[in-house]
Amino acid sequence: MRTRLYKSGISLLFASLLFPLITFGVELPKRQMEYLDRGLVAVKTDNGVFLSWRLSGDEDPKTQFNIYRDDKNLINKTPLSGATNFTDKDGTVDSHYTVKAIVNGAETGSSAAVTPWPQFYKTIQMNRPQGGTTPDGRDYLYYPGDCSVGDLDGDGEYEIVVKWDPSNAHDNSHTGFTGDVYIDAYKLNGKQLWRIDLGKNIRAGAHYTQFLVYDFDGDGCAEVVCKTAPGTVDGTGANVLLNNDDPKADYREMTSNPETKKRMGYILNGPEYLTVFSGDKGKNLATVPFEVARGSSEIWGDLYGNRVDRFLGCVAYLDGVHPSIVMGRGYYTRLTLSAWDFRDGKLTKRWIYDSGTTRGKGAFGQGNHNLSVADVDNDGKDEVIYGASAFDDNGKMLYSTGLGHGDAMHLSDLDPDRPGLEVWEVHEEHQSPYGYELHDAQTGKILWGGFTGNDNGRGLSADIDPKHRGFEMWSIADEGVFDCKGKKISDHRPSINFRIYWDGDLQDELLDGTKLDKWTGDGTTRLVNFRDYGARSINGTKNDPNISADILGDWREEVVLTNSADPSQLMIFTTTTPTDYRIYTLMHDPVYRLGVAWQNTAYNQPPHLGFYMGDGTGNLPQPRIYTVKKKAPASSKCFLDKK
Repeated sequence: MRTRLYKSGISLLFASLLFPLITFGVELPKRQMEYLDRGLVAVKTDNGVFLSWRLSGDEDPKTQFNIYRDDKNLINKTPLSGATNFTDKDGTVDSHYTVKAIVNGAETGSSAAVTPWPQFYKTIQMNRPQGGTTPDGRDYLYYPGDCSVGDLDGDGEYEIVVKWDPSNAHDNSHTGFTGDVYIDAYKLNGKQLWRIDLGKNIRAGAHYTQFLVYDFDGDGCAEVVCKTAPGTVDGTGANVLLNNDDPKADYREMTSNPETKKRMGYILNGPEYLTVFSGDKGKNLATVPFEVARGSSEIWGDLYGNRVDRFLGCVAYLDGVHPSIVMGRGYYTRLTLSAWDFRDGKLTKRWIYDSGTTRGKGAFGQGNHNLSVADVDNDGKDEVIYGASAFDDNGKMLYSTGLGHGDAMHLSDLDPDRPGLEVWEVHEEHQSPYGYELHDAQTGKILWGGFTGNDNGRGLSADIDPKHRGFEMWSIADEGVFDCKGKKISDHRPSINFRIYWDGDLQDELLDGTKLDKWTGDGTTRLVNFRDYGARSINGTKNDPNISADILGDWREEVVLTNSADPSQLMIFTTTTPTDYRIYTLMHDPVYRLGVAWQNTAYNQPPHLGFYMGDGTGNLPQPRIYTVKKKAPASSKCFLDKK
């Protein structure tokens, strides 16, 4: 496809003037973040046992470590001060290991003991829901869908939250009934903590069921937040209800109305809620009416309920210290967001944004199938980047590029020669002057881009080439790869899906379905195909992992996929490639951690760091965070310590 490339010149001097000076000389507050244990993981390899563990973002970067095999055998000759991985050449599958930090010359604390995985993946056995039959007599089964992670019980280890999708889940534009959506929580050893049934009045599909896993109230345990309705049953077996609503009510459209197109299976009436569930039990902690309410389908741009039920969700630090819940409704036409705080057991509304229904005004029509969150104006508080529009911490629209809806976007310090962060986005509007473009994340200023004249449905930005400073960018519209300045550096286009840290250098690898590839400078080479080990991806042609994030071990990322032969199992893959780079856990970088929180939203996108790492690790920014952990002894409530 031929594209026209446009560049809007912007000098570094002018760019620096755009960057805010309000924080000059002012120390930004620390953010509340989750306490994490060492995340020690051991894997048997041909060379012995490979071990890796976490360095936290709030500890001394020079912290040293000792590793013990079988309780008493110190296996490192001198304290480890480099990368947080090590290969024990004498280790066996029967060994067990602990790691201890060395602070001021003395050992302190000890990780939990671990035994080696026999291969580079771990299988989690889950409780697969029973299938069912829809009112029109169609059978369906359940498969594990999008996942998220959080420390649900305050022990410093991540748990996995799994959304079970029925096989008849639907896109909003498609008619038909769906089975109920279930949300489960599992420890990494496979123990099931709870199951939430969202009920018949929550339709199954990528655009309906956004869920957030995060410690919103700072008690050391993560909560789970999602849209609910009459018929939802929490993890303790209790109905989720407001007022005198009927838990047995069925609001599904049972017939097709030819005057308003097909609507069978849609849910266009009845109460809608927003609920916070406890992480340890899945208990309903707080429920409020969902805002913004649906109203009529017509005010969202159609007659049958497609655009009214397009939802997004994210976590944002709107006060700079504590995380808030942000839920979005609509993006093709009317676009709305509502922000909530969960404190002291209550949901409190912070603000609402509503574009209204007039094309060309506000953020009308300027949303994506995904979103991102970062402090783009450097005031310590987060903004929500909703695609072609962005919103300040107070809910006011920061800007709109006017380029319309898109299916993919990426936010990071994509061009490290410029101050601040940038956004790479593709657009589906045929008349848009840019089918792909790079813009300033604070101002929306277009830096460069190209006209495509069609629906450009996929795009990716990742730092894949060490010969070119900054990130590289490409999309389905062009057979080629651009550097961060807009110069084409290759005519060979790699996969356009997820990026991931895997092989130990500072560049991204490329994950597409089960295929993990390495950019060679003018093409790719295959590192691993997880399908060879029995894994498969999810979300149809999107070919997503269930989740990809820095869940265990050092700063490299894990890939979670479904067992293709047994859909009741998840497979967690971890790298066994040594690295020489010492980096704190990616989960303590706020932009990355919030990216993991929104990764499951609609059309999944990979998380990015909030800084550029391609220049090396000698001068990495330390996150301004404090971590909270549950006090011992454990009880039914999580009590916090600031660490």
